Amino acid sequence: MAVEHAAVLDALKVVRDPDLNRDIVSLGFIKDLTIDDGRVAFTIELTTPACPVKDQMRDQSRAAVLQVPGVTSVDVRLSARVREAVGGEGGRQPLEGVKNIIAVGAGKGGVGKTTLSVNLAIALAKSGSRVGMIDGDIYGPNVPIMLGIKTQLTTDGQKIIPAEKYGLQVISMGFLTDDESPIIWRGPMLHSALQQFFREVRWLDLDYLVIDMPPGTGDVALSLGQSVPVAGAVVVTTPQQVSLADTKRAVAMYRKLNIPPLGIIENMSYFVCPGCGKESDIFGTGGGEKMANDLGVSFLGRIPLYQPIREGGDSGVPLMISEPDAPAALAITAAAERLAAQVSIKSYNRQTIPLTVVR
Repeated sequence: MAVEHAAVLDALKVVRDPDLNRDIVSLGFIKDLTIDDGRVAFTIELTTPACPVKDQMRDQSRAAVLQVPGVTSVDVRLSARVREAVGGEGGRQPLEGVKNIIAVGAGKGGVGKTTLSVNLAIALAKSGSRVGMIDGDIYGPNVPIMLGIKTQLTTDGQKIIPAEKYGLQVISMGFLTDDESPIIWRGPMLHSALQQFFREVRWLDLDYLVIDMPPGTGDVALSLGQSVPVAGAVVVTTPQQVSLADTKRAVAMYRKLNIPPLGIIENMSYFVCPGCGKESDIFGTGGGEKMANDLGVSFLGRIPLYQPIREGGDSGVPLMISEPDAPAALAITAAAERLAAQVSIKSYNRQTIPLTVVR
């Protein structure tokens, strides 16, 4: 019995992307469908290599097609093509070589924002995405320390070539000053430095450009909102009340700047005693998720207190490299996958919702 393409596609309509809430056929995910004497092969083209349900969709697709009469085997391949979540709306020009800009910020210092920025970026890169990082904390550029990079930047005669480590393309003011030199600049100088990082760096085919923002609400965030189209912001908090209050202000700031909050991550969420295995809520519990729900923002996950996270930042070997299977690293990976899913949702909505033209 000959197997028809239409029968295979019809069977695949039962498989849905839970984030986009549509079946993978109508979404156009099915590519290169071939049928050879009962042997079916096709590719599912995902919206991100970091798709959190890719294995589930692959297995569901194989099972669905095996139910088609005449099918003897099913070969399902996975690929991904990241789409842009925002364009040049509001006169903000996209960056050459960059699809999506993601800001990682916090309402206050000391919540582990830079550590999470670095590990989230590495998690996205390990999934197969092309990722870059801008160290946007001009006054306290710690990304080179956390990545273990000591380098002098070079140019190709036209643009600056970013440093590379752990699959990331990286730029930081830390590459341009020595460790002990303070940077004492006013706002316009910060804006100029960021413009150089945006426009004068040779970013190569990035799916995601992660920007480690300085804490609080200030000049760098304002320059970011005015200069480039940003897919959205991740806001890092801890469970304690003072951090939550500042996080609300950060979310409000990003919304005022037309930078949509992609989600909230609760860092230092709990501590697991290495001796007895008991969890302790040192800074409180549940505050980040409740606040995300109250603000209508996605909750991306809880990251526990774990000593090797700090050690990795000090040694230049982040946890996602040194212990990728540790519970804390798995929590960061899951948060990165949820973050990528939020960018995909924005990209899909942008492509399917028609623009309203005001005359």
